[in-house]
Amino acid sequence: MARLELNGHGIRVRIARNAALAALAADLPSPVLADVTGMHRHTVLRWVTYARRDWAEYLAARAEEVTSSRS
Repeated sequence: MARLELNGHGIRVRIARNAALAALAADLPSPVLADVTGMHRHTVLRWVTYARRDWAEYLAARAEEVTSSRS
């Protein structure tokens, strides 16, 4: 019932839930996230994989920026 009431006020519960899970998955180790949420470990691993931050592209761009500014 609460979900329907929130949706009636324009608050999309599923979108908010998924955003919160993605944020937690990016910041917490998967065993901790599984314990905190009560989710199965395989489900948590999928969320962690989905939310994994890949900094390689950013680091490459920064290295290129630093190299070009020194020239």
